[in-house]
Amino acid sequence: MISKALIIGLISLLPILATAQNTTITSFAKAKKILLKDIYTDYHKTIYCNAVYNPKDKSITSYPDGFDDTILSSRAKRIEYEHIVPAQNFGRTFKEWREGSPLCINNKGESYKGRKCAEKASILYNFMQSDMYNLYPAIGSVNGLRSNLAYTELPENIPNAFGSCAFKIADKRAEPPEEVKGIVARATLYFEEAYKPRFKLNDRQRKIMQKWHTDHPVSEWECIRTYRIENIQFSENKIVKDACISAGLWPN
Repeated sequence: MISKALIIGLISLLPILATAQNTTITSFAKAKKILLKDIYTDYHKTIYCNAVYNPKDKSITSYPDGFDDTILSSRAKRIEYEHIVPAQNFGRTFKEWREGSPLCINNKGESYKGRKCAEKASILYNFMQSDMYNLYPAIGSVNGLRSNLAYTELPENIPNAFGSCAFKIADKRAEPPEEVKGIVARATLYFEEAYKPRFKLNDRQRKIMQKWHTDHPVSEWECIRTYRIENIQFSENKIVKDACISAGLWPN
């Protein structure tokens, strides 16, 4: 016979399952290991600049023309896992991030807050931070300079920030290369659908993301990647999946 406690526990999970959130990967470190070993097994290129990396040590082996690897040089030599929706942009909605928690006391007896406290004290924050649909390999310096800047469309006269890699940064905003705008849009729209009200786009941002989603269709690799994540994370990114099925690109 199923216990009353178990029934209550299952009922409490229903809203989470209904929104297709990540409820299995509990740490960012674990998510990165899975991405490296199980998702990107045969595809070793970064999202923004199409740089090639060595999966054994995560070092960059081929940069785009004109890329300046002296900027944030220690990070420029390796891949990092970029949150398309930056962790800070949803993390600051958590009280643990803003104010701290009774659980967040260091070995000197001092309280702390911010990302480390959210990781320690909030399971939902950890699920959001570790959602693999929102994580992509990027050159570390690109990840660092993008930081938590919101994506938008910048004027055409803004120069590329990374050589021939058409990533632009200006006025505390960023614009990714044309070939990845659809990927960025679908990750962002998925994240809002899965985790609102913790993360919510404004009307202008949503309009841009919907436009990018429409103008830049899914690729075969995006569909394979999504399929692999679904089978490990056990949650759906229906925005990508439905587009892949419509395009005949969803793996059998």
